[in-house]
Amino acid sequence: MALLFAIDALAPTLYDASLPTRAQDGLTLALSVLIESLPFVVLGVVLSIVVQVWVPPGVLERWMPRRAWARRMVLSLLGMFIPVCECGNVPFARGLLMRGFTVPETLTFLIAAPIVNPIVIITTHQAFGFDDGILVARLLGGYAIANLVGWLYSRHPSPDSLLTERFRDTCALRQAQGPGVGARGHWNRTLAQFVIELRAVMPALIIGSALAGAVQVLVPRDTLLAIGSNPALSIVAMIALAMVVSICSNVDSFFALSFASTFTPGSIVAFLLVGPLVDVKMLALMRTTFTWRTLGGIVVIVVLAAFAIGTGVNLLV
Repeated sequence: MALLFAIDALAPTLYDASLPTRAQDGLTLALSVLIESLPFVVLGVVLSIVVQVWVPPGVLERWMPRRAWARRMVLSLLGMFIPVCECGNVPFARGLLMRGFTVPETLTFLIAAPIVNPIVIITTHQAFGFDDGILVARLLGGYAIANLVGWLYSRHPSPDSLLTERFRDTCALRQAQGPGVGARGHWNRTLAQFVIELRAVMPALIIGSALAGAVQVLVPRDTLLAIGSNPALSIVAMIALAMVVSICSNVDSFFALSFASTFTPGSIVAFLLVGPLVDVKMLALMRTTFTWRTLGGIVVIVVLAAFAIGTGVNLLV
């Protein structure tokens, strides 16, 4: 509620009252996404810097299994200890890559973390309890999708080609700087890395928020509601809705709850799986690190897997 009051207070100062109503609505929605996401992005940047600069070399790696599949399974649970939404996980994942973790390992963390997040687990339970297996399906489904993505990309012959050239250059510069000397060197690197990370993710966050606001006022929701009772079409509709509304994974359960009486349980699960992983805001943030081709592959895998899981839930309940 405080967020809504803040947006209502700020919005009139940011656009002219003569703007069309839909344009005003789009700008307000874009601001809401931006304001909601910004604290988590900053927290994610801070955690990323802690991992890159302050955690001594070998500490994280020492706790990881040696087998690749086991490392991915452990990393996909790392999000349980990082209470940030999907926006904050992107800077943290960039920190893992700069630290030397492989692309498949980092993708496994990045896909799982927004769903196994402790706050997300609590809010999903508050919204749905254990009704229709929605909570369990979301947790197990998110974990399975993350490890599926990690396994598929581990088969890629050149994992580094999945990253943008700009980010590869950033990693090379980070490695050339070395570990730093003493506390002063650490603080200098902390400040420099903070600026680098914010410059990388903030433009993407602003663009993603603007796209989310624009799409929300352009997509006809009446059409989506009209097909909510169809077992297959309801899943497709909720997947499409999840990709455009760009709601933080910490609160998306309460948004989905408003559709629970109209849409099938499987479609609600699909919404809760797709939204935190491949909505337009998340894709814009991930573009700072991964190529468009990589993102396209991730979207296909996530959407198909979410559709299959949603269909399974509809058959079982």
